[in-house]
Amino acid sequence: MAMRLRIATFNLENLDDKPGQKPSLDERIELMRPQLVRINADVLCLQEANGQEAPSQPRRLLALDKLLAGTIYQDYKRASTMAANKKDVYDERNLVILSRFEILESKQFDAENPPMYRKVTADPPETLAKAVNWERPILYARLKLDAERELHVLNVHMKSKLPTEIPGQMLGQDKWKSCTAWAEGSFLSAMKRFGQALQTRQIIDSIFDAVPQAWLTVCGDFNAEADEVSLEAIRGDVENTNNAKLSNRVLVPCERTVPESSRFSLYHRGRGTMIDHILASRGLLAHYDHTEIHNELLHDESVAFAVDTLYPESDHAPVIAEFNLPS
Repeated sequence: MAMRLRIATFNLENLDDKPGQKPSLDERIELMRPQLVRINADVLCLQEANGQEAPSQPRRLLALDKLLAGTIYQDYKRASTMAANKKDVYDERNLVILSRFEILESKQFDAENPPMYRKVTADPPETLAKAVNWERPILYARLKLDAERELHVLNVHMKSKLPTEIPGQMLGQDKWKSCTAWAEGSFLSAMKRFGQALQTRQIIDSIFDAVPQAWLTVCGDFNAEADEVSLEAIRGDVENTNNAKLSNRVLVPCERTVPESSRFSLYHRGRGTMIDHILASRGLLAHYDHTEIHNELLHDESVAFAVDTLYPESDHAPVIAEFNLPS
């Protein structure tokens, strides 16, 4: 009898529990907990889980604990990103992997070998190149599916397309002095996003070096659609490498089997975009069944008057890929 495996990714959109926040955490949970129940995942990758503090305690994911209470996920094994002191989670945008299966190993990959760049529009001008670091790490977990089989999971949250601020080029929040400065800010954000993509691909290849037939999935908010260069770098298509010997290292976006009219996980300025993905290795893809994108109630927060109080849930849709693994 085949074993069902449901892998899901969901950006919670700044899940927090601050005094006086609107909408409140309870208002958000009222809408978001049913979403989690419907996802019914065996492995769930979450993005943007903020940390909270309690007296004499390390910073923890208390808001997430409250969201998960009463669901199957409250008893799942957990791995999450941690601050440099290895005791606290981050204030904002933590990555979390929840698993019905035993977590044999987990690891956080912070930015490595960042490129050096000198901003050309900075005021005052920069005379020396500085490292372009990406703030968001990559979270890895190795799961024990049964006595003989393992699943490698990477959870990512890539830099958004919002331009990086340039010193001396802002006239206020989101208002720029010049088109050139805005363009350079966008270029810097693209560098960060592609730097994360390159690092992710390096991790993937290191896994395949050790386990050539690895069952591997990369999940998360990529802030890019499937045909954008940063995502292509992670996928490793033979069309790009022109090397058939690397074909077993290709990763496939599972949403390709979803009709194009329904293939979106975020609305932006009236257009549905697919920026949340589940990528599967060929070995795992052999047992692929289908993908679900729970976007029926998705709203567009980029339009006028679309404030969070009207839409307490996340502005991202959960994405789920289901596999039927042989006994």
